[in-house]
Formats: sequence, C-alpha cells, structure tokens
Amino acid sequence: MSVNVIIGTVMSMSRKVLLTEEETPKYWYNILPDLPKPLPPPIDPSTREPVDPRKLEAIFPRILIQQELSQERWIPIPEEVREAYTIWRPTPLYRAVRLEKALKTPAKIYYKYEGVSPPGSHKPNTAVAQAYYNMKEGIQVLATETGAGQWGSALAFATNLFGMKARIYMVKVSYEQKPYRKIMMEAWGAEVLASPSNRTKIGQSILKNDPSNPGSLGIAISEAIEDALTHEGVKYSLGSVLNHVLLHQTVQGLEAKKQLEVIDEYPDIVAGCVGGGSSFSGLFWPFYYDVVSGKAPKKIKFVATEPTACPTMTKGIYTYDFGDIAKLTPLLPMYTLGSDFIPPPIHAGGLRYHGDAPTLCLLLKEGFIEPRAYDQVSVFEAATLFAKTEGIIPAPEPSHTIRYVIDEALKAKETGEEKTILFNLCGHGYFDLKAYQEFFEGNLKPFDYPEDKIKESIQNLIKEYPWIQEIPFVKS
Repeated sequence: MSVNVIIGTVMSMSRKVLLTEEETPKYWYNILPDLPKPLPPPIDPSTREPVDPRKLEAIFPRILIQQELSQERWIPIPEEVREAYTIWRPTPLYRAVRLEKALKTPAKIYYKYEGVSPPGSHKPNTAVAQAYYNMKEGIQVLATETGAGQWGSALAFATNLFGMKARIYMVKVSYEQKPYRKIMMEAWGAEVLASPSNRTKIGQSILKNDPSNPGSLGIAISEAIEDALTHEGVKYSLGSVLNHVLLHQTVQGLEAKKQLEVIDEYPDIVAGCVGGGSSFSGLFWPFYYDVVSGKAPKKIKFVATEPTACPTMTKGIYTYDFGDIAKLTPLLPMYTLGSDFIPPPIHAGGLRYHGDAPTLCLLLKEGFIEPRAYDQVSVFEAATLFAKTEGIIPAPEPSHTIRYVIDEALKAKETGEEKTILFNLCGHGYFDLKAYQEFFEGNLKPFDYPEDKIKESIQNLIKEYPWIQEIPFVKS
C-alpha cells in the first residue's frame, strides 16, 4: 500500500492530509440556531431571572458577549485572528495507518492533530480570538484558570501575541505535577499561581480551612473571576464551556470536513474527549450541521469520552449549577457533579471539571451524543499503544478517546464492518511524562467517582437554592 501526503485537492491514499494557509476557515460555525430546542438561558441568582448581558461586561468584552448570544450561523473570523492562526493552522489530518495495522481492523481511523500549535493543544483557537477582542477594547491583563496547563499555556501565548499579560491560576495538583507547563507560560510572560492561592479572598478562605487543598477548576475559576472583578484593566477569559469558546474551536471541524472531502471520505463516528466540551464540540459541530441541514451523506454517531473519576456525562445530574465553587458565575444548565466537586488527582487535568458546556449537555439530553467513561489505567494502556504505532505521545485527555477508538476498531474487526472513525487528538503528552512514568511503574490506580457523592453535592445546592427546582427546564 502506498502512503502519500495529500496537499490541497490532490487525491490519493493518504497518511496525512494538509491544507494550505489560504484554506484556513474564514468563518466560525455557531450551533445555536441549529439546536433541537432553544438553549436554557444562564440564570442570575440575585434576580432568579435570565442574566442581563450588561452584567457580563464586568468580566467579558462586549463582542464576546454578543457572540455568546448570537443566532447568526456563520461568524466572520477577523483577519488579525486568521493571520495569527496561520502560525500553526491548518492542522494536519492523519490516518492512523500503523494503529489500524496493529489492530488488524477493517476500520479506517483518522485523527485531527492539534498538538502542532505552539502551546501543544487546541486551546489557542479560542485564546487568540479572546486576546484579540480584549485587546481591541483596551484590556491590559487577562485572568484565567487552568487545570493541566494547556489552557493557561494557550492564553499566555495569545496575550503575548497582542502585547498583553496573563495571570493564571493553575490547579495546585497540576501545578505540582507539571512544572514545565508553568515554565512554558512564564516564557510567554505570564504570571502563574498555584490555586488555591493567597492572592484572592476565596483562595485565602479555602487555605485557611484546608491548607493542603489540591485545588479544582471550580476554585481556580473563582479566583480568576475575583481577580477580574477587583482590578482595573483586567478581564476574565474562559477556555471552555461557554458558547463563544466552542464557536472559536470550530476551525477544527471545518478543516477536517474539507480534508476528508479531499480524499473522498466521510465519518461514521466522530469522537472526542470532554472536560468542559470545547475540543469535542469544535470537531463535531460542523458535522452536526451536516446532519441537521440534510447534507450528511450517511448517519453519524457522535461519541464523547470522559474519566470515570469525573463522570459528568455518564453520572452527572442535569440541572442548573454554578460554574465555580465560590458561586460567582451565573447558574448554567448542565450535567454536573456539583460545583463544590473536588476531583481526585488523576493525570487528565483538563478533564477534571464538574460540569460541561450547556450546548453539549442539551445535545446529550436530546440523544445526539453518546457518552463513554474510562478509568485512567485502561486509558494509558491505549495511549501507549498509540504512541508505539503512530509515534505521537498523546496527552492523557484525548487518550480517553483513543481508548474508545481502539475498542470500536476491535469491534469492527469482529464484525468485518468497514466504518470510518474520526477523532480529535487535541494535544500531545510531552509535558505529561510523569504520568506515563507512574503508569509504567504500576502506580496509577483506576478510580470511579461515587454516585452518592454526586447526589450529596446536588442536594446541598438545592438546600441552599431551593428555587432552582422551580426553573422551568429543571421542573419539567
């Protein structure tokens, strides 16, 4: 079998498919007008009514608030953002030829590789856009949270591009596990603090009660929002969950569609990992558009993967909840483990968030998405096989999807089905070698988050905010 590189519109058997810089998307795809039902609005806990968008201006620039609520299906990408994208975009689409051969499967496996960006993940797709829009409004500093460090690295990279600064609250367990991520952020001029920190009131309060608290994304979000609310010239930047963030990530799926067209392929399955939902949504939204617009040439299955240690989609409860532990955010409609969730210190730091994007949760609720949960031992087994066959050492987060893809390919081997699988390899694992070391030494343990903990957390929320049960979609 000959294995060639495909560029532009040349067609042949491919190991990787490349687009030219001119083929970088000119528009983002917005899913809001195509959802099966209207998205339940964020709720202001002080009024118990939908959030007044003007209130959000304290932490976000106006243009991002407009994008958050927009019903426009296609939103133009500013030329300055497109120009920055071309530092690493378009990203390659690979066919996992060697993995297919090792599995002896008739399935075709393709992956969109976002690890070629300077920070090594998909996160700059929205970080660059957010930094640009904030810069246009005269903002000097962006405050944010980060788990494993991919988002923090991306925002540090992006703010540096536009002459700004980033202040990053990094979940303490990841801060300690991944010191080189911190150094990477600092190389781009960012200030990095272990969260919970003594910089904020919420951090001080948590450390007073629990000096050894390992941190969580919910805590780090609270610290970053408090920072933005209490300092002039500082806004908050979020790396997942919100509509405008997922919107910016659709450059991945739009490119992938064009790349598959080049080789006359179309997926039976589109899969990705979910922490908050941005990388998976960025890949599958454009294919979902094909489905709802009647353009899809075949039925597609959308599969979202997550850790058993943070099982929002497979065990979470669909209700309104806060996005952070200090309850500074509006209430969001999502599958949640409870905003006071403190995750076990698994190595997939980017998947340790207690909730998911409202759009993703709505589609999950309506049956458009199938969730799968895996423990970290089986995940690293899959990651190691991928590294040995494809050469790229994957990050722990997308390795959950690799676990699913391998299992699905082996099922195809049993049935003889020639299905086409597309997944998002949203980042490399070169800063995660400590996790691989622990796996090789047999020190990683599987962990299933107990359902009674989830129920207890939601009961605590309802006890404090009983009126949440009367919000229409919760009540129904």
